[in-house]
Amino acid sequence: MKGYKIEPGADLTDAGLIDADLTGANLTGANLVGAKLIGANLRNADLSGAILINANLNSADLSNANLRGADLSGANLIDADLRDADLSGAILIDAWLSVANLRGAYLCGADLRGADLEGAQLASAKLDGATMPDDWIHE
Repeated sequence: MKGYKIEPGADLTDAGLIDADLTGANLTGANLVGAKLIGANLRNADLSGAILINANLNSADLSNANLRGADLSGANLIDADLRDADLSGAILIDAWLSVANLRGAYLCGADLRGADLEGAQLASAKLDGATMPDDWIHE
């Protein structure tokens, strides 16, 4: 994390934070457009209102993270751990969530239009008021 200010409202556009330990970090309203957070530990982090458009969070741990109102449009969340994360009101348009763990996640009011949910684990997820992809079939 050398050279990066990890704080609310930080500008981390295109930051390389691969495998970074950001457990419990406060990044409310941060700009993480295009950031590379592959395998990063963001457990219990506060990313409410953060902008993560086209961010790469492949295999990241976002369990119990606060992503309320975050913009994750086009983000790569393949194989990410989002257990019990709060994604209420989050924008996940065209996000890649295949094989992501969303068990117990709070997705009320989230916008998932165009999102890839193939193989995603959604047991006990709260989806009230969420806008789901057109091809989504709840099994």
